[in-house]
Amino acid sequence: MINGSKRIAQPIRWAMVGGGRDSQIGYIHRSAALRDQSFALVAGAFDIDPGRGREFGVQLGVDPQRCYPDYRTLFEQEARRPDGIQAVSVATPNGTHFAITRAALEAGLHVVCEKPLCFTLEEAETLREIALANNRVVGVTYGYAGHQLIEQARAMIADGELGEIRMVHMQFAHGFHSAPVEGQNEATKWRVDPRLAGPSYVLGDVGTHPLYLSEVMLPEFRIKRLMCSRQSFVKSRAPLEDNAYTLMEYEGGAMGLVWSSAVNAGSMHGQKIRVIGSRASLEWWDERPNQLAFEIQGQPAQVLERGMGYLHPGALLDDRIGAGHPEGLFEAWSNLYYRFAMAMDATERGDGALLAGLRYPDIHAGVEGVRWVERCVQSADRGGVWVDY
Repeated sequence: MINGSKRIAQPIRWAMVGGGRDSQIGYIHRSAALRDQSFALVAGAFDIDPGRGREFGVQLGVDPQRCYPDYRTLFEQEARRPDGIQAVSVATPNGTHFAITRAALEAGLHVVCEKPLCFTLEEAETLREIALANNRVVGVTYGYAGHQLIEQARAMIADGELGEIRMVHMQFAHGFHSAPVEGQNEATKWRVDPRLAGPSYVLGDVGTHPLYLSEVMLPEFRIKRLMCSRQSFVKSRAPLEDNAYTLMEYEGGAMGLVWSSAVNAGSMHGQKIRVIGSRASLEWWDERPNQLAFEIQGQPAQVLERGMGYLHPGALLDDRIGAGHPEGLFEAWSNLYYRFAMAMDATERGDGALLAGLRYPDIHAGVEGVRWVERCVQSADRGGVWVDY
């Protein structure tokens, strides 16, 4: 169980690009990073408006001299300091991710980037090349992967408790954008603008989340080909989709289905993953994250509860409070951020053994997310045909 004790000798000196006062996601980055003494927020370029960003940074407790007007100045000035930053989190609109992440890696910094990592597979491969060449860690914030019961599902599948895996059903289908809310909401407006959001809306924004959960649970599965159909039910969002169905065939014959949607009216969040085997099935739902449904054919259904001693040891390591109390998204993000910090620290120290044992959404996960979105768009734009992965 996590008790707040230090995992690394000194916190990673850390900055943020974006994540300002009105950011939807900035606070969860800071809460997750700072919770376990793994990071120290010492600098930032928090807002596209320099004055507003500086004011907000000061309110966060950052030295006003280290609240910079833009990311380029941030990287240049911090590189000149003996106590300069070691890592940066990128919490800005999608269209800026590639340039900021590339500049950070070339400045010798570790990076935590919002998803999608960038717009195209070519850009993603470029970032991977730079990260590997510079021996820098890149983490991607597939935050739900930090839930302990995802680890439990992975262990049960690996142990053969489900039998041969036949199907994987995934969805992230909420209803909050079933009307054209972007007219009044700036945080949504950029998400439906191709110049800022890229080639997709819900495929990249929500669909890649359960896709990555499937990659954690089923690490040996490889997509062979896929077929996608996407729709713009709010017509003003075209050519970007607000709903999409993706059918996938895995090597070996198993099938996968992803429903990505922002127009599932009445749904609060709707992220679920169900793995179906020849003997049994598992299902996890992020609105009930402390429970994992386990259903063996011909037997009463079971509900496995987070924190209980009957779980796999790996699923108990990241508990932050005993069984019975609920844990959720902030805890899951915190579990990812301490892993990011441990990876960065191990990289600095050359501890390859520790690095080899750490699992977190890394640069390779980021590349695969971009690849999946690109292939989905290709399939949909060709009329919903099968395309090789």
